[in-house]
Amino acid sequence: MILVTGANGQLGGDVCSILKSQNKDCIPTDADTLDITDEKSVKAFFETHCIDAVIHCAAYTAVDKAEDEREKCFLINEAGTQNLALCAGANGAKMLYVSTDYVFNGEGQTPFDVNDPKGPLNVYGESKLRGEKAVLESCKRAFVVRTSWVFGEKNTNFIATMLRLSETHDEVNVVCDQIGSPTYSKHLARLLCKMISTERFGIYHATNEGFCSWAELAREVFSVAGKTTKVNSVLSSEYKTKAKRPLNSRLSKISLDKSGFGRLPEWKAAVKEYILNM
Repeated sequence: MILVTGANGQLGGDVCSILKSQNKDCIPTDADTLDITDEKSVKAFFETHCIDAVIHCAAYTAVDKAEDEREKCFLINEAGTQNLALCAGANGAKMLYVSTDYVFNGEGQTPFDVNDPKGPLNVYGESKLRGEKAVLESCKRAFVVRTSWVFGEKNTNFIATMLRLSETHDEVNVVCDQIGSPTYSKHLARLLCKMISTERFGIYHATNEGFCSWAELAREVFSVAGKTTKVNSVLSSEYKTKAKRPLNSRLSKISLDKSGFGRLPEWKAAVKEYILNM
């Protein structure tokens, strides 16, 4: 039985759909059905169900809001993750934790390797790094998968926001000095479901192939969708946010290659597929 947290989110929802299509036993949970921050509730859940694996997609992801809600962010991303990891470890279950490029300092122009030094720039990144440590220390059969710039059919995401703005704006301002890889939740979910069926534990980076800026992504979105909205490139210094964002979100996928998992499709193909599915 595979426990999936965050099943109402874009990634968790896709994971559950894929597992069900593969006829695998899956328990989808959200905050209402399993409070991961309640240690007793998590233990009781494991005692009630025969959990063989956990795909942990639930997270506090409001990056700017986290600067003001540090305690809540750490409660979910660190303490909640540790509760799951301890129970998974105690029961000999596998655990796959979805993390983020935000655990790095965002400096340079070279893709970050899985073992490169960490240095989160904001509360969200720090909380996710603590979650990684909790999983790796508490569960021997663990996967940590860092990703970036996720978009999918559920919930709000950058692409959906750009398409919405194109209905009312002739032009938009988008940052051009933050570089990373967009990641289609359906593509990532397929990899996670494949990964959890193996014993190839470790730390991985998984995004759609290729790199771009947010401004380049916006232009591609408008091009694919047939929109005429103009994209004005602006620097991060001109676009103030409460939480500091990394300029370099590039992630090296060598770990996927070495373990034979294979890489995700190119990001432009992913954007096109997503927009056509909408």
